[in-house]
Parts: sequence; structure tokens; C-alpha cells
Amino acid sequence: MAEAKAKAAGGPAPGKKKKDAGFAYKFKNPMDVADARDSSELPRLLTKYRETVRPSLASEFSYGNAMEIPRLQKITLNIGLGEALRIPKLLEQAFEALGNISGQRPVVTRAKKSIATFKLREGQKIGCMVTLRGVRMWEFFDRLISVALPRTRDFRGLSRKGFDGRGNYTMGVKELLIFPEVDIDKLEKVPGMNVCIHTSARSDDEGRALLSHLGVPFRAA
Repeated sequence: MAEAKAKAAGGPAPGKKKKDAGFAYKFKNPMDVADARDSSELPRLLTKYRETVRPSLASEFSYGNAMEIPRLQKITLNIGLGEALRIPKLLEQAFEALGNISGQRPVVTRAKKSIATFKLREGQKIGCMVTLRGVRMWEFFDRLISVALPRTRDFRGLSRKGFDGRGNYTMGVKELLIFPEVDIDKLEKVPGMNVCIHTSARSDDEGRALLSHLGVPFRAA
């Protein structure tokens, strides 16, 4: 009865929580130019992958089937903020920055369990993340290796040890300021970020070869 009255009044039914919408930001989309392009025009790195990288990998590893050639599947960006437990606005600032970098609305991540030592309770907001696929993935990957990484202070290349044994590569970004989309005046504290590049490679050697051909600047062994 109470549920029917609430529904008639236009409000939520008793006992039901409203869906958490995160933070109310309208993000500037870095891919607006890409989205406005003709549908026949593909991202630069995707074209390079199809025309150059695939044939090179097929020749290097002697694949018998074209479907065996490694490819990018998705890129996951994650920001963890333990300080957000004391200063909630730091998480809001990181949320907005990550949205501007990716051109996609992030998801707020929450603690999976309570840890008394860190005064952490299950369900508390402790970070944000976003998963990129398709055109946005290729556009971000292009900006990462051609714009952001060269802006890193004293950059000498990425470590070759960031692979997980299955061809996926994880790297850390110490400061988000290497991305031109981030406004330092809107950040009280500059957060870092984890970038995980998921590939269909079956081994680290295949994954490393794929990323190297695409232009990832690895350090010399």
C-alpha cells in the first residue's frame, strides 16, 4: 500500500535506494573531433595496426590463423585515493580529471571489505575507474604514447617488466598533469593513475611485440 502511494506521488518506494549516480559533471569530450569525423576515417593507430603491425606480427611469430594475431582489447584507467576518506573533495576532483582524460564518465569504486587498521568501512568511496574500448581506446592510446608520456619529467622509457604472464601490460602514471586535459588549478592534490592495457596475446613476448610495433617506448633491456 505504501509502495503504491509513493509511486502515485512520484517518489521512490520505501526501502528502495536511489541508484548512485556518482558526481554531477558534464565532461568535455576530448574525442569530439574524432566523433565528428567521417565514419570511414579510422583512428591513426588502428590504421597502423591493420596495415603494418598485423603483417609484421604474422611474419615474426608465424601464425597459422589470422585470428591468432594479438590485438588490443581494452584499456582500464584506475585512480585509488585513500585520502578521500578524510577529504572527500579530492575524489570529486580526481573523478572530473579522469573523465576529461578519457572522454567517458568514470565509475566510483568502493571498498569491498572493512579494514579497522585503515579506518575503512565496506562500501566507502575510495577511487574511480573507467574502461575504454573501440575508437576511444585507440584515441586514448595514441595520446598516451605520443603526447602524455613524452611530457613525463626525466622520461627514459617504460619498464619491460610490467606484463602479467598473459600478454597484458600495467604501468603507473605518477602525476595526471602529463595529460593536457587536466587543469592543475582545479586540483588540490595531483593524483596518480594505473593504466592496464589488455591484449589478446597468449604470452608476454607476443604482447611486448604488439605494443612495441604500435610505438610504446620500452627501455632497452
